[in-house]
Amino acid sequence: MAAAAAAAATAFSGGRRSPPRTRAAAVSPRAEVSCRRRGGGVLPAVPRRNVLSTMLSTSTVLILGPKQITLAETTGGAFREYIDTFDGYTFLYPKSWIQVKGAGADIFFRDPFVLDENMSVEISSPSSSKYTSVEDLGPPEKAAEKVLKQYLTEFMSTRLGVRRESNVLSALSKVADDGKLYYEVEVNIKSYASNNELAVMPQDRVQSLEWDRRYLSVLGVENKRLYELRLQTPEQVFMQEEEDLRRVMDSFRVIKAA
Repeated sequence: MAAAAAAAATAFSGGRRSPPRTRAAAVSPRAEVSCRRRGGGVLPAVPRRNVLSTMLSTSTVLILGPKQITLAETTGGAFREYIDTFDGYTFLYPKSWIQVKGAGADIFFRDPFVLDENMSVEISSPSSSKYTSVEDLGPPEKAAEKVLKQYLTEFMSTRLGVRRESNVLSALSKVADDGKLYYEVEVNIKSYASNNELAVMPQDRVQSLEWDRRYLSVLGVENKRLYELRLQTPEQVFMQEEEDLRRVMDSFRVIKAA
């Protein structure tokens, strides 16, 4: 368990170089744990592997300096809950997704198989932001324009012949079960490029679609800071995984920082 906790703490160490891994001692499937009853007698022996499995399937609390992270399994086992009490937010993420360190966001997870599918949380600086409500951004439609502009700025390309098409698919507000107001924004961005942009004849510089993505954002305010949960996924994948992705969106909450 000590090795597992050390490995987990390293995974959330904010981008510091991981120390060499140590191999945990193997647990024999035949090893068993037994306990005595009060008043005498011995309870039936339980395989140690089952005991460890039960302990690891509930929740794990990682304390990294002043920052406490909680990872907990959800009913059904398809999602894990990520709780950051230091920065003040929580959400569900697909159990199969992995954390990527050094991605620039406060936290970043991605699908290990669909590399264009990922999620992250961005937080405004505590020293330069004094938000009181997500309504400080204006109505949802205005907030959506800002979100789209930010995405386009981040994906700006210096390559010749690259063209982007974008539009806001939806922008709405909701009051969640914590009583707080959130904005939900969905945008689509398509990127077109030519693999022969230096050709002399225009007909040889035909652009084709290189990617088509859906971006989903949830914005909330707490601790005088603006929080944004971001989800990115290819449009074709979104059609297949929409229910799971919307569950992630619906789970995002901002909380009082510790």
